[in-house]
Amino acid sequence: MSKSIYLRKLKPDDLSHIYESFDYEEILYMTGTKKTFTFKQVQKHYEKCIEDDSRYDFAICLSENDELIGDLSIVDIEEDNHKAVFRISLHRIDVAGKGYGTEAAKQAVAFAFEELKLNRLQLEVYSHNLRGYHSYKKAGFIEEGRLRQSLYMNGQYSDEVIMSVLREDYEKALR
Repeated sequence: MSKSIYLRKLKPDDLSHIYESFDYEEILYMTGTKKTFTFKQVQKHYEKCIEDDSRYDFAICLSENDELIGDLSIVDIEEDNHKAVFRISLHRIDVAGKGYGTEAAKQAVAFAFEELKLNRLQLEVYSHNLRGYHSYKKAGFIEEGRLRQSLYMNGQYSDEVIMSVLREDYEKALR
């Protein structure tokens, strides 16, 4: 698949990097994150995540130097319905716009359908995050609908865009 990035299991050493990503206003805005977190809260969240069988958390790393540039998760896995939710965050603005997020999303989609045997993977993205929206489309996600003006941040309202990729979409793209 990709040569420029790879996914690996998230580990405790990655938490300081994730915590530092909260210093970037643009990252917080793109993800709609209003709350501030302490490092201890990040640690507690990680500890809960590793105990949760309904999720997989990955670090996104550059192949050339193993640098951690982001993280992604497949969460809320419903085995009986063969579906889950996807989320991703690059940790710095200087790595955005280079295709890394798209590559990571494609690898997560492949993992969801090939390893987890899911039928549906969905995400939510805010309408002001055009870079993310276009990246998800390149990774195979299709817009299904919008929750109009569901976020008020930085003095403006944004829609929450619901997108998904189905197994049949994924298999069709492989042909």
